[in-house]
Amino acid sequence: MNGEQLHQEALEIAAQLPFAQHTQPFGPDYEVFKILGKIFLLTAEVNGVKMVNVKCDPYKILEYQELYSFIKLGYHMNKKHWISIVANDLLSYDLLTDLIHDSYTLVVKKLPLKDQKRLKDQ
Repeated sequence: MNGEQLHQEALEIAAQLPFAQHTQPFGPDYEVFKILGKIFLLTAEVNGVKMVNVKCDPYKILEYQELYSFIKLGYHMNKKHWISIVANDLLSYDLLTDLIHDSYTLVVKKLPLKDQKRLKDQ
């Protein structure tokens, strides 16, 4: 998956998640997806390298880094809770989907219980 595909696929996957909001709070160069105001995905390009930042279970971060050379600690994010996915031919659509869904789920689980209930009820 090249950089353009990475960004395009990530945006399409995130847009399909319930109540996901597409915003650009950091300007037109950064696409951000939020759930109830909390970020779960951010696209960026640094020195010509396109990447997608997503939240990740801290216990999985090291495992992902060992398994996949294209997964790095979150660029300009909390390195304990975020990873950066860079374009790579070995990156599959299924893995990207799983990582984005996991990020979304982690953020939803941290929302106040009343907000979690509201999301389930709608």
